[in-house]
Amino acid sequence: MSGIEQITVTADEAGMRLDRWFKSHFPGLGFGHLQKLLRTGQVRVDGKRVDAATRIATGQVVRIPPMQTDARVSAPDTANARPRPRKLNDSDRQAVEAMVLYEDREVMVLNKPAGLAVQGGSGLTRHLDGMLEAFRDAKGEKPRLVHRLDRETSGILLLAKTRKAAQSLTKSFRARQTRKIYWAMVAGVPKPRQGRISTYLARDEENERMRVARHGEEDAQHSVSLYSVVENAGPKVSWVSLRPITGRTHQLRAHMAHIGHPILGDPRYFNIENWEAPGGVQNKLHLHARRIVIPHPSGRGSLDVSAPLPAHMQQTWNLLGFDAAQYDPETNDPED
Repeated sequence: MSGIEQITVTADEAGMRLDRWFKSHFPGLGFGHLQKLLRTGQVRVDGKRVDAATRIATGQVVRIPPMQTDARVSAPDTANARPRPRKLNDSDRQAVEAMVLYEDREVMVLNKPAGLAVQGGSGLTRHLDGMLEAFRDAKGEKPRLVHRLDRETSGILLLAKTRKAAQSLTKSFRARQTRKIYWAMVAGVPKPRQGRISTYLARDEENERMRVARHGEEDAQHSVSLYSVVENAGPKVSWVSLRPITGRTHQLRAHMAHIGHPILGDPRYFNIENWEAPGGVQNKLHLHARRIVIPHPSGRGSLDVSAPLPAHMQQTWNLLGFDAAQYDPETNDPED
């Protein structure tokens, strides 16, 4: 038997139905089993009984009861089993420490590499949340995720080191007091060169992606992103600075594809047939969480951290003659 888990809802998950949240975190758990856990009050949200259709909010805490491994993973779905906890070793701590951009008593800011999942899921054997177990202290606390990045996306990831800091940071995300800037390389040149993308997005469960939906559709959530073209290499590709105002799953990727300028290397959303990338550009997602500005949970000033480009994106910047080092992030950041 494993112990009780308490998982905090991130800003990216706000508005999700509880059953879909469970499907994301525990893909092998059958719906019937979940219903039983809910009926008996073993699963709770902020200490209260809930049902499968309950909409969860940022900062709420979901109680996960002790379950045997085969309860977490229903027998017919073992191919999509949530992995058993890995044995912790020094390499977990060392790998996370190598990602650290900033750290103090209350927060830790990482530069997550592309390809590393933030949380567990189907078929995953290694993910950041599991690696953070190596940092669990004598009080049983470990750094908490307060938001997420897609597995393929690199860059800034903010962690809270105390419960109080987690509550403060979550409140800032909920109140949209956070400024998150992403860099991307996209196909073509968006016109106008600065703009606002506003759509409703809903999950396309069959294709494991987000789709543009109509207002009023089930699970459709309003999503807003700002973009600004920093530089372009002729009409072929553009370096774009992006700012998500809302925090939906795959929001920036879906939005750029929606306006006809998908992000290079995106396996789910790149939708231009017979398009060829410039020579030497790697077929990896060119989306990077470049910078975050957020009130420090101590109440003293703001936290402002930037992350250098990953190797595959830096290679593309070099090939196209773009100089990230001379870019003033405040010059071209999208504004409200």
